[in-house]
Amino acid sequence: MKFLQTILIILLIFFALRIIIRLAAPYIMRYISKKAGERFQNMAQGFQGRQNPPRQEGETVIDKVPRQDTHANKNVGEYIDYEEID
Repeated sequence: MKFLQTILIILLIFFALRIIIRLAAPYIMRYISKKAGERFQNMAQGFQGRQNPPRQEGETVIDKVPRQDTHANKNVGEYIDYEEID
């Protein structure tokens, strides 16, 4: 009898949660979409504030300095310089 009572309680909790989630889902989705919209709006405002100022014609501007990654692999081998023989 306790087994059936436990199964009945589990089923009642399951169906009650389904009903509660169905009723609360629109509010949860509205909240999530509102927060996402605010986040996108903040990102767009930050992007507009960072736009480059107008530059004079002929001005040279370097936006990004390339990385200095010039280490060579020392385990490649020995370099041999050949000379041409006539």
